[in-house]
Amino acid sequence: MGVTLAYSTWGEGPRPLVLLHGFTGNRTAFDHLRPWLSSAVKAVAVDLPGHGETPLPQRKGRDGFIETVDALVELVEKLGVSSVDLLGYSMGARIALGAALHRPERFGRLILESGSPGLRRRMERAERRETDGRHASLLRSQGVDAFMERWEAQPMFESLKKLPPERLEALRARRKSCNAEGLIGALECLGLGFQPSYWKELYRQRLPTLLLSGKLDEKFTEIARKMATELPVVWSHAFTDCGHAPHLEAPEDYAREVLSFLHTPWYEAPQFEKPPVSPS
Repeated sequence: MGVTLAYSTWGEGPRPLVLLHGFTGNRTAFDHLRPWLSSAVKAVAVDLPGHGETPLPQRKGRDGFIETVDALVELVEKLGVSSVDLLGYSMGARIALGAALHRPERFGRLILESGSPGLRRRMERAERRETDGRHASLLRSQGVDAFMERWEAQPMFESLKKLPPERLEALRARRKSCNAEGLIGALECLGLGFQPSYWKELYRQRLPTLLLSGKLDEKFTEIARKMATELPVVWSHAFTDCGHAPHLEAPEDYAREVLSFLHTPWYEAPQFEKPPVSPS
């Protein structure tokens, strides 16, 4: 029996849209987008393992990552709809991509914000596991508050300091609601060092895909550019004056991009058999 993902729903729109938050988030991470999205989508906001009300997977490492991907597919099946659209941010984007590759028939459109298909080389994954191990050690020895101080000091989060006070306070409250055990467990199964590398599989990910990033976050904007050269059906947008979290930094523009993508007609030409060759 795998992990069961906790979730809540909001919105009155016709399109089911699953929302996957990033590391240190929870299902409320996209609540501030309700004024722009509620009339267009039926949001299914998920707590990922180790966050909110969702327990950790039974397995650690790569197996735990796969267990989480399977849990997401199982959740979609329980919703009782033919397919859903999927939006993931950062860690959530990596899980969303894994699910779309694993069971593409369950999903309609894919939106990846500041995400990555993984690390290509085994050595890079080992180095990332060491880094996350140091994060875990800090959580064990000094607790969530000390860890968050170190986490928020990363350059890619610098632009978050410009958020309006109420949104910044909500972000910090959400982060500090996490517990050390949950975050440690998430690092030990959902961290980038345990994620399979999906780079060589992008060519077969045929769902219409939107890649979002912030121009100030040069690393993930470059990753999005490289992904766009591999994906068959892809759009991308980098938000000016935003860093790693455009959904927080430019919410109205972000919602506009999401809705424009979801509402754009998509037509795939039917496959015809070649006509028989007439005898000469």
